[in-house]
Parts: sequence; C-alpha cells; structure tokens
Amino acid sequence: MKNIKVIVATHKKYQMPSDEMYLPLQVGSAGKEKIENYLQDYTGENISNLNPYFCELTGLYWAWKNLKNDYIGLVHYRRYFFLNEKHYKNENEKFKNVLTLKEADKILDKADIILPKKRKYYIENLYNHYKHTMYIEPLDETRNIIKEKYPEYLQEFDNLHKRTSAHMFNMMIMKRSILDQYCTWLFDILFELEKRIDESKYNTFHSRFYGRISELLLDVWINKNQIKYEEIRVMDMQNINWWNKGRSFLKAKFLGKKYNKSF
Repeated sequence: MKNIKVIVATHKKYQMPSDEMYLPLQVGSAGKEKIENYLQDYTGENISNLNPYFCELTGLYWAWKNLKNDYIGLVHYRRYFFLNEKHYKNENEKFKNVLTLKEADKILDKADIILPKKRKYYIENLYNHYKHTMYIEPLDETRNIIKEKYPEYLQEFDNLHKRTSAHMFNMMIMKRSILDQYCTWLFDILFELEKRIDESKYNTFHSRFYGRISELLLDVWINKNQIKYEEIRVMDMQNINWWNKGRSFLKAKFLGKKYNKSF
C-alpha cells in the first residue's frame, strides 16, 4: 500500500473521514485557539498568517514543507473525492463513501496525480469568467510575473482566453516529487505577486485572490509539463444553492456586479 496522506483543510471542528489517509489540519491557525485532535498549519515551516489571502494554500504549503509521505494531497472539510455514482441523502452517508486509501492506491498505480473532474464554463472562457466575477488586476499581474520568470509557461497561461474548463478547488493527491516541483513554481509566483499587489485595496472576499488564481495556475503547470493524471468526482458535503450561484454569475456578466461571497 502506498504511503499517502491527505490533509483536510478546515478552520473549525467538523465531522472527518475515518479512513487513515486523512489528516485534519486547522488552517489559518496562527493566533487562534487550537481545535482538539487537529494539527495546525502554524507549526513547523508555515505561512499560516497568510490564510486570509491564500485560503487553503496555507495548508498545502504546510503539507509540502512538513509531511514526508510519498504521496500528499489536499481536500476540504466540506468537499471530498469519491468514486461511487450514487446519490446520498445526508452527510453521514456521504462520509462513508469518500475516497479511501485503498481506492487512491489503486488509482495512483496508473497516474501521478488525482484531480477533480473539470468544472465546465459553458458561456465564456476562464479569463473572461474571472474578469466578470473578480477583479482582474491580480490575474493580469500574474501573467507579467510568468512572462518575466517562467516565459516557457506563458503560452499555456494565455490559453485561459480559450479554455472553458478547469480543475478547481486546489484539490489534488500528488506524488511527492511532483508536488515539490509544482509548489516550488506556484509559491514563487504567488510570493512575487504578493510584492506587487496590495490586497488591502480589496474587501475580505476579494482579497483572497491568491487562492483563486492558484486554481487557474494548476492546469497551466500540469498541461505544460504533460503530467499524467486521473480525474474523479468531487462530493460537496453540504448542499449548494445553484440558483443563487447562477443568478450571481448573470449579474456579474451582464450588470458588472462582482461576486461578494462564496457559494
């Protein structure tokens, strides 16, 4: 059996999977009361204080720097990988069917990375979707950084103007050697972006642009490096109000009203 550890990024006490593969991690834990039986991203080498802007990436950074497992992954306390196509009535049923160590081990026999099935944006490309729903300046500055520091990735980054689907949520399970390459590249870009953009000009919701931009950068890196991956489904433990989400998108696209909350 492969040595796999998947952190569950959370900021509060919540039901957790029973499978030994999962490791509850309190993100943004710097200065916060410790959640009993959870590890904290404020230990070891960390960027926990950046959580209000980097979101779950402070957990990814912690796992990258502090875990020694052969495979490392990240999921969310409200969002997990799963294989069964069945519809579940409640959270308890859902938790019994999250991806297990045994299932992950088998998938990773034929791929280096496990990713969520791509989210499809039928109406517009990824760049325009971001431009309509968020403030575009940080994403445009990210392009400048890539052009300066990693020009070999620029063409793939510019494909954001063409692509209409992406692996979202910063969820993955990666072979450690590949995670090291990816995180070295990703955080170098984001730390440079931090020097160039003043996040205080945005409200609490929009100042979390580092986490959102990283969602788009994942496929830039994977596509450029032609990494072999396997897609599986993602299960939300709580119901999403798709009506509100769709209505907010239409307001953003046609009325210029940016998103003001997560869905």
